[in-house]
Amino acid sequence: MQNPSLDEIRDILKKSKRIAVVGLSNNPERESYQVSQAMQNAGYEIIPVNPMIDEALGVKAVSSLKEIEGHVDIVNVFRRSEHLLDVAKEFLEIDADVFWAQLGCVNEEAYQLLKEKGYPVIMDMCIKVAHALTK
Repeated sequence: MQNPSLDEIRDILKKSKRIAVVGLSNNPERESYQVSQAMQNAGYEIIPVNPMIDEALGVKAVSSLKEIEGHVDIVNVFRRSEHLLDVAKEFLEIDADVFWAQLGCVNEEAYQLLKEKGYPVIMDMCIKVAHALTK
């Protein structure tokens, strides 16, 4: 598994506007909330994807990627590594641009599935840190 270069990640973040966050918590203490809030504050539209909550960061949550209307640039995943393959399969159903698994999240099977279909895949990297590094 190999992530894109920092230059490629910079390009991804520059052209992206909408980030669907799978596993976004509505608890301000959680990493998913803090990272997504930082990205929202940086100008990205955040779409919470979590069947257990009604809203997060002032945005109504959806229970699955398939419920999102319109195009999604990045699917940012805050789920344990063993769930990444299921999220990757759903990702393929909505034709988003980039699959991004947060720091500590790696699944080789999900990586191979998405790379074989030609999608950019980033794993085990915090999108907030990457955004700060590529400014």
